[in-house]
Amino acid sequence: MTTAEFRPTHVIPQDGLHAWETPDPSRPTVPLDALLPVQLIDRLGDWGRVLCANGWSAWVDGRLLVAVPQEPPAAGSPLTRTADPRPLLARVEEALSRYRGAAEDLAAGRLDGQSFRGRTQGQRIGVIVDGESLWLYDGEHERWVYCDGTRLSTYAEGQAPAAAAQEPVREEAPVGREPTRVVTYDEDNRSDL
Repeated sequence: MTTAEFRPTHVIPQDGLHAWETPDPSRPTVPLDALLPVQLIDRLGDWGRVLCANGWSAWVDGRLLVAVPQEPPAAGSPLTRTADPRPLLARVEEALSRYRGAAEDLAAGRLDGQSFRGRTQGQRIGVIVDGESLWLYDGEHERWVYCDGTRLSTYAEGQAPAAAAQEPVREEAPVGREPTRVVTYDEDNRSDL
């Protein structure tokens, strides 16, 4: 029986995982099956207390849990103005190329540390590729997007996306950035993105 509010945050590693009644190695319980979805509900050092869909909980080595991201937006949701992944992929590729060029110049002695910082300051890129799934950081709109190969959907964004900038922001340190948050389906369908 599954509890109605159960939403997995992690899965058990593919080799299964030992479990304990309390965060004490002398009190083992039944091991957890491989790839079992669980919800991490408590932490105590390296220990993690997980809740299973049937309501049973146990303590495990929290370092070994495999995090499950929020599901990407549903394929049926309306397309946004960044639906085509190719322009963002090109911007990420260009930013990575600029960074690689600066790093090569630094390694070859053509740049000093201060010049390297000046050439790379303000660049923010992020890419996670997992098989056919791709997550990209869209620095222009300060959000993460999910790509299924054909289109982009907002996955997570700052509290208040910044207006598109013509030039990279040149600041000494990230100041006043809003924390990243996961976007719910209703928010993903807003027209102001």
